Amino acid sequence: MQFDLVSPERSLASMDATAVQIPGADGDMTVMADHAPTITTLRPGVLKVEAGSDTHEYVVTGGFAEIGAAGVSVLAEQAVATVDMTQDQMDALFDEAQETYTRAKDNAENEPGRVDEAAKLLADMVAIGGQIGFSTKQPNL
Repeated sequence: MQFDLVSPERSLASMDATAVQIPGADGDMTVMADHAPTITTLRPGVLKVEAGSDTHEYVVTGGFAEIGAAGVSVLAEQAVATVDMTQDQMDALFDEAQETYTRAKDNAENEPGRVDEAAKLLADMVAIGGQIGFSTKQPNL
């Protein structure tokens, strides 16, 4: 099946894939050829693409995946191949999540549900760092 990954900056990948593991907002899912048409939102996580004997991994911070019988198109808010990820990039993603959490806490009485969403984002960033072998600052929520 065809797999395409794009971010606002550029196209990151376009290849024939046998399976794509997607960090969906409602849970992880694996897509293979002839999958039922679906659109899902992404949560921050690692997207894995099996192409022949190779596996390609990308850190995504959110976005959408459009799944059809012929392939998968992922429109990511931000995406970086894990082989290209640096500790500085991981730190920047974490710092951005920390700022989002701080803003949500400061504005909690106007938007109470945003604090939980921001805390989840922060926890996801810590999990991503651990999954790909980078240290992350441990949040003190």
